[in-house]
Amino acid sequence: MLVLSVTALLYSVLPTQIAAQESGAASISGTITDSSGHAVQAATVTLKNHTTGLVQHSATDDQGHYSFTGLTAGSYDLTITAAGFRETGETNLRLSAGQAQSVPVQLKVGSLQQSVRVEAIAGNSIAGQHALSQNSLDTVEPKSEISSEYIKNFAPATTDYSEIINIAPGTISYNPNGVGLGQGTIYFRGFQDGDFNITWDGIPFNDSNNPTHHSWVFFPGLWVGSVDFDRSPGTASTIGQATYGGSINLLSPEVPSEQSIQPQVSYGSFNTLLLDGRYNSGMLGAHKNIGFSLDVHRMTSDGFETLNYIERNAGEIKVLYNASPNTTITGYSGVVHLFANAPNNSPYRAQINAYGWNYMMQNNDPTSAFYQSYNRNLVPTDFEYGAIRSSLKHGWLLDVTPYTYSYNNAQYYPNDNPNDTTGLATGPDSSTGWITEANCSIAANDANGVIPPCAVDKLNSYRKYGETSTISQTSKYGVFRAGMWYEWATSNRYQIPSDPLTNQDDAVPNFHENYWTNSYNPYVEYEWHATKKLTLIAGDKYAYYTLDFKQYADNGKVVGNLGGAPYTTSSGGFGSNLPSASANYRLTTNWSIYGQFGKGDEIPPTSVFDVTGGGQEVSKLPSPQTTSAYQGGTVVKLNRFTFDADYYVVKFQNNYISYAVTNPNNPAYDLNEYYLGPDSITQGFEGEINASLTHGFNLYANGTVGKATYTGTGVPSGLNVTDTPSYTQGLGLTYQGHGMDLGVIEKRVGDYYDDNGSYHNQVYVAPYNNVNLFLNYTFRKEDSIFNQSKISFSINNLWNSENITDVFPYNSPTPVGTSAYYATTTPSPLDQINLTAGRSFMVTFKMGIFPNRNK
Repeated sequence: MLVLSVTALLYSVLPTQIAAQESGAASISGTITDSSGHAVQAATVTLKNHTTGLVQHSATDDQGHYSFTGLTAGSYDLTITAAGFRETGETNLRLSAGQAQSVPVQLKVGSLQQSVRVEAIAGNSIAGQHALSQNSLDTVEPKSEISSEYIKNFAPATTDYSEIINIAPGTISYNPNGVGLGQGTIYFRGFQDGDFNITWDGIPFNDSNNPTHHSWVFFPGLWVGSVDFDRSPGTASTIGQATYGGSINLLSPEVPSEQSIQPQVSYGSFNTLLLDGRYNSGMLGAHKNIGFSLDVHRMTSDGFETLNYIERNAGEIKVLYNASPNTTITGYSGVVHLFANAPNNSPYRAQINAYGWNYMMQNNDPTSAFYQSYNRNLVPTDFEYGAIRSSLKHGWLLDVTPYTYSYNNAQYYPNDNPNDTTGLATGPDSSTGWITEANCSIAANDANGVIPPCAVDKLNSYRKYGETSTISQTSKYGVFRAGMWYEWATSNRYQIPSDPLTNQDDAVPNFHENYWTNSYNPYVEYEWHATKKLTLIAGDKYAYYTLDFKQYADNGKVVGNLGGAPYTTSSGGFGSNLPSASANYRLTTNWSIYGQFGKGDEIPPTSVFDVTGGGQEVSKLPSPQTTSAYQGGTVVKLNRFTFDADYYVVKFQNNYISYAVTNPNNPAYDLNEYYLGPDSITQGFEGEINASLTHGFNLYANGTVGKATYTGTGVPSGLNVTDTPSYTQGLGLTYQGHGMDLGVIEKRVGDYYDDNGSYHNQVYVAPYNNVNLFLNYTFRKEDSIFNQSKISFSINNLWNSENITDVFPYNSPTPVGTSAYYATTTPSPLDQINLTAGRSFMVTFKMGIFPNRNK
C-alpha cells in the first residue's frame, strides 16, 4: 500500500504532459535495445533533416534513451550505430508542428565477419557491453570498471559499495550481519580500509582521524550507478588523503533525459524490508536544459546476527542544468539517517560455538553486556556538491567542484565483565551478573577512585568543506592538466565512561579532543599523444597536511590529567612529493599494453598525538605513509571476448598498522593502537575475462595470485602482511534474453593471516568461498507506460557456508624464540570472530512508469 501511495503521490504532482514550450517545436525520442531487450548505452544516433540538410548527433544514456528536441516540421532520417551491431535506421520520419514522436529501435548483431573482426572503436564489444567488470583499452593502470548492469541485475537491492566491489580481482569484502545490513569490511592487495581512497563523483571522502570509510551511512547501492576501481596510486591528478593503495571511484547515475517514476519494494530474510521511490523529471524548460533525479528510501532489518537491528532513512537529489552549449552545472545532495543496535565488538569464539553461528546479543538478561538495548548507534550524514564544467576557447576546460559533507556517530555500548573467562551468557566467570548498580554506579566508582567500567558514551563527529579544481587544455599534442584539491575539516571526538542503567556519564572522559585538518594536493601533469598508438603521461603532486589539536584532560587513557590544566594543544604538518609516469601503447586497435610508476600517500593517524601529556608520539613528525608502485599490464577486446591482466610490485613505506585492543584488562582497551611497522612488498598477478557465448549466455572470470611480506634489516623472510590472501577467484555465468537476467556468481578467497600489529603470522584464516544466485524478469516494451517494470529474486550464500573471515585474538602474543616479529597466540574463548552472513533470500518488485511512452 505504501508503494502504491508513493506512486500515486508522485504521479499526482506531475504535469499531465511535458508540452513543448516553444510553440510548434517537435521532438523525436526513443530507446535503443539489443535483441534481448537490454539497453544499448553510448550508441551514436544521427538525425538528418531532408529539407535543410542539417545533421544532429546524440548518444544514448545509461538507459539506452536518446532525444532530439526543438525540431521543425518536416521529414527526417534516423540512423543508429553501435559497435558489434548492424547499422540500423528509420527513413522518411514525418513530423508535424508540435508533434512528439517516439521511435524505439532494436539493433541486431552484425554478420559473422563483423562478430570476429577487430573493433576500431576502443572498448566497444558485445562481450564488453555485458561485462560485469573490465578494464579499458586506453588505461595506464590496473583497474576494474564495474558496470551499471551488474549493480542493477546481479546485486541485492540492499547492497552497498563494499559488496559491489567484491566482484573485482584481488578484493575481499564481507558484512557479518547480511548484505548492506551493517558496516562493510574491504581488503585488497594487502591494503586495509584506511589504506585507499573512496570518492563520490570525483570527491574523496573518509573519516578525519584516519582515512577509513563507512559503507552503511554513505551512498547505498541504490544510489551507485557504476564503479571505477583503480588498484594503483593513480596519476598525479588522483587526489585524496589515501592514494596509498588505490581509489574506489563511485559514480552516481546520469540524470535521465526521459521522465519516469520507479517505486520499488523488497522483502527478504531477517525480516528485511526496503521501500524505495525514484522520480526522474526528464529534461524540462523551454530549452529542455534542466532535469533532476530524486530518490527516497527506508530500510529496516533484524539482521542475520541476533538482535543486530538496523533502520535507515535516506534521500538524494541530483540536478543537471545545461546553462549553455559550453557550460553544465550539476548539484547533488544525499542525506542518510541511521539507527542500529550494532555492538562495538564482534561475537566471542565461545558464543559462536555454544549459541550458533549468528549469535550476537540477547534481550532477556539485563545484567549482561550483550543485552540489546545497551548497544546503539545513531548516525546522521549528509553530502553535497555543486559542479561547474565549462569549455573555454582554444581547447581549455575548467572544472570546479565545491563540496561539504558530515558524519556524526553517537554510539553507546557496554564493556564486558573483566572477570569473564568463558565468554558465555550463563554460569560462573561469564558475562552475566555484571551490569548492576553496584558495579556501574558513577558516584560509587568515583568515590573509590576507579574509572567506571561498565559502558562508554562515544562520539565521532566531523564536518568537512573542500573544493576540487582542474584546468586543462587539449591540443593536437595531448592534454595538459593542472589543479588543486583543498579540504578543511573540524572534528569532535570523545569516549566517556557511563552507567548503562541510568545513562549517566562520568565527569572525566577516557579522552576528548577537537582538531582541525587542512589537506592540500596541488598537481600538474601532461598527457602526450606521442604517436597515434603511444600515449605518455607524466606529472607531479605534492601532498601536504596540517593538524591542530586541542586535547582535554582525561582519566589517563590518552593524555592524562595534564597536571591540572584543562587541555593541551599541539600541531604538526606532513608533506610528501608524489611523482608519477605511465604509458599506453596500442599494439592494434583492439590490443593495448601499459606500464606505470606511481607514488601514493596516506595521512598519518591522529593517534600520533595520543601520548601522556599531549604532543606527538615521535620527536620528529613523520612524512605521510607512502607506497611506490611498479605495474604493467595488457587489455584485449574482441567482439565476443575481453581480457585484461596486470603484474604489480608495490613497496609500503612508513606504514602505521592499527590494532583494536580487545582485552578489557589492557589499559588501552577499546582504543586502536598503532604500530610503526617495517617496510613491506606486495606483488602478484591479476586477470579477468568476459566472454559472450551463445544464445544470451555470458561468462565472467577473474583470478589473482600474490603475496605481501615485510622486509628490512633484521626482518625475517616469510612474514605475512595481515589480511592478504594467497589467491582470489571470481566466476560468473549469466543469461540475458527474453526479459530474463539470470546469474550465478562465486567468489573464492585463499588463506591468509591475522595479527595484532606488533607481531605477525599469529592467526591463520582458512580459504573460503561464497556463491550467490540472481533471477530477474524485466518487462521490456518500449511503447508501454510500464516499460522496465521488474521482479527480482536473489539468494546470497547459496550453500549456507560458515566461514571465518577475521580473528581478533584476546590473548597476548607469545614471541617465537627471540624474534621481535614472529609470535604465536593461544586461542581463547574470548577471541572475537568475524563470520560471513548465512544464506539469505530477497524478492523485489519494481514498477516502471514512463508517462510519455503511451503518447
